Amino acid sequence: MVSFKTVWLFGILSLSFFCFASWKGSGVGVKGLVLLVGRALLVLGLVSWLVSVVAPRISSLALRPPRSFPEAPEDEVEQKRKLTRREQQDKYSQKASTYQENVLKPRQEAKFRKKEEHFYRMTGEAWKLSEGYVLGLDQDSEEGAVLGEEDFTSESPNQEALRRRKLPERATRPPPPLEPPRQKRIIVLPEEPSNDVDGVVTIALRCPSGRILKRRFLKSHSTQVLLDWMLKIGYHPAIYTVCTTYPRRPLEIRKETSLEDTGITSDTVLNVDEKDPST
Repeated sequence: MVSFKTVWLFGILSLSFFCFASWKGSGVGVKGLVLLVGRALLVLGLVSWLVSVVAPRISSLALRPPRSFPEAPEDEVEQKRKLTRREQQDKYSQKASTYQENVLKPRQEAKFRKKEEHFYRMTGEAWKLSEGYVLGLDQDSEEGAVLGEEDFTSESPNQEALRRRKLPERATRPPPPLEPPRQKRIIVLPEEPSNDVDGVVTIALRCPSGRILKRRFLKSHSTQVLLDWMLKIGYHPAIYTVCTTYPRRPLEIRKETSLEDTGITSDTVLNVDEKDPST
């Protein structure tokens, strides 16, 4: 760094040169030159004093060394890091074990039970899913209530085993006789008469699917033939019924009632509708 004396010497020389150049170019005498030099020296001294006072403070502020903190030993820092990592690992392990115990394990057990039930049902061994009961348990309770516990204590192991091998009454009871299977009813519609026969009516049956089926009947035929016809085309009387077109109401169907009795005396259109569940 340049010393203060060098700066002072350079300032005096520069000022002298400036004053000499100014005096040569102007008409000022020697007295004016002396006054000019004195004023310049005064200004230079004032500037030098300010520089000497302010410069050290500025340099001290600019070149102030950074604050130094006491450094912790490396072993202590590494030990704290290891301790922190260990605590975090313990927390994660505890959360994982809790999740596995409360969520994963019950879920796996439920899946295993479902697979086991499905396997036993597919193999026809669904009885393994029940807890079962001890043979002769009900009989022992009845006998114990009648004879008391003292009689059982006097039995030998062989007698007790023989008593327990007896099947309960519900196991030895003969099954009830099976009802004979009902004979399947065969639907046979009456033969369709020709158009020139007296008393012939053509009935059009409108199905829920939208198709319309036509067939000829005699007015003397029973209304039951309408249900048989409906069943034969795929609509069961337990779910569907035959209704008139207008007014829309179920047709009264009985074996002893003929088509003519219900008002069907000419070609008619009937509808197949679902039965009202409330009726």
